[in-house]
Amino acid sequence: MENLGLLIGVGAGALVFGAIAMNVFRNLLDEKRRYNASREAERIVAKAEREAVKIERDANRRAEQLEDKIRKSTERDIERKMQSLDRTESQYKDKEKALDRKLKQKEQEYQDKLRKVRAREEKLDLAEKKSEEQEQKLQSLLSDYRAKLESVSNYSAEEAKKEILEIVKRESEIDAAKLALKIEEEAKSNAERNAKKIISQAISRYSGEYVVERSTSVVELPSEDVKGKIIGKEGRNIRALEMSCGVDVIIDESPDAVLISGFDPVRRELAKRTLEKLIEDGRIHPSRIEEVLNKEKKSLFKSIQADGEKACHELDITGVNPEILKLIGSLKYRTSYTQNNYTHSIEVGFIAGMIADQLGLDVKAARRAGLLHDIGKALDHSVAGSHAVIGADFAKRYGESELVVHAIRAHHEDEKPSHPLAWVVQAADALSSARPGARKQTNETFVNRVEELESVANSFDGVIRSFALQAGREIRVFVEGSKINDQQSVVLSRDIARKIEKEMTYPGQIKVAVIREIRAVDHAR
Repeated sequence: MENLGLLIGVGAGALVFGAIAMNVFRNLLDEKRRYNASREAERIVAKAEREAVKIERDANRRAEQLEDKIRKSTERDIERKMQSLDRTESQYKDKEKALDRKLKQKEQEYQDKLRKVRAREEKLDLAEKKSEEQEQKLQSLLSDYRAKLESVSNYSAEEAKKEILEIVKRESEIDAAKLALKIEEEAKSNAERNAKKIISQAISRYSGEYVVERSTSVVELPSEDVKGKIIGKEGRNIRALEMSCGVDVIIDESPDAVLISGFDPVRRELAKRTLEKLIEDGRIHPSRIEEVLNKEKKSLFKSIQADGEKACHELDITGVNPEILKLIGSLKYRTSYTQNNYTHSIEVGFIAGMIADQLGLDVKAARRAGLLHDIGKALDHSVAGSHAVIGADFAKRYGESELVVHAIRAHHEDEKPSHPLAWVVQAADALSSARPGARKQTNETFVNRVEELESVANSFDGVIRSFALQAGREIRVFVEGSKINDQQSVVLSRDIARKIEKEMTYPGQIKVAVIREIRAVDHAR
């Protein structure tokens, strides 16, 4: 039992020793692992440091290479720019030298011309003096010859004048008789043409209905609330609409209506269409106004083209250039003394065709000329001159016949009519526009304009009297022949025209005709 206990005690001790040894071995193993791990970590760190140093060296090398490359590229660019600047500077210096040479050359030419002018002035002075001396010699010679003639012919100067006048009178009577016979023969040959002219003028006395255009348009509103939308916050919508369309939008106490005012019918129509579309859409703000305005502008131009085609279709006119069709259509939005030019032109075309048919002329040509006679009014107002001349030039440029072009140019006497068709268009135009009520112009306004025109002409020195003719389209100025010579009359007509342009407002153009009159008066005692 004692041995068993001893064995048990030894075994227990062995177990304890084994456990302790195992624990020590495990600790030694862990220590070795930690040591190995530490060594491995140190190796990895050292390797990482070496790689970092290598990467840094590579980066520095690449950076140096890139910096060198950029520096060289920049130096090349700077060198090229410097070369370009040198070339530009050289060119500028060359141009400056060329300009200096040119300036010196011009200055030399000017000095040469100035010397020549002075030399010519000196020659003219000498020539003038010689001319005066020669005139004095001629007067002396004439006096001597007159005295010798009187002594040789036994006639005094007055008796010789009477004798010569008697001879001239007899010869003039013979020439007058021949001229009267020639005029009578020409009158017989032109009787038919004169008869056509008289008939055309007689027909122009006919009167018909007319339509008066106004300078305002009314836009109906679905309700009073829409007025607030049209005005917008602080009035920005109505200002944008007025500025874009070039019209005045009047919002007053009129129920469910807005008034658009403007003297340009095209702008007024465009504003009306734009406002109606905005009201229909319900969205009214500046950007939307601009968008709708552009769309309606395109639509309006299309309708203008369609109106031109419609007018030609009504008059059975074909082969009209599209550019002329646009002008015809745009006449719908033009007025002359409140008369619509579009309906007026169609009416003139119909009337001219009927007159031409009665007179045996070309009906289609008459209708064509009547329709196109006022297209000059649709052209840009920056073009100077009479609308008849402008329209005729435009029609000729786009293929109209010479006969039609002449009728257009002559319908206001800007060119003397040389064909019955021109008289026909004149008559049709007068029938459509000059009849009472066709155009709105009060007698007071007309009289004031004529009086102002005559007053401008009478304000110049040397003017005896002046007369306004053709409803103020022409002013005839009579001047004193002793004060105004032929050259001065040309200058006077130009000065009067310039003063009329500066001080007066008038449609079309005004012809200024200066008439210089010399009267020789003597008395028989």
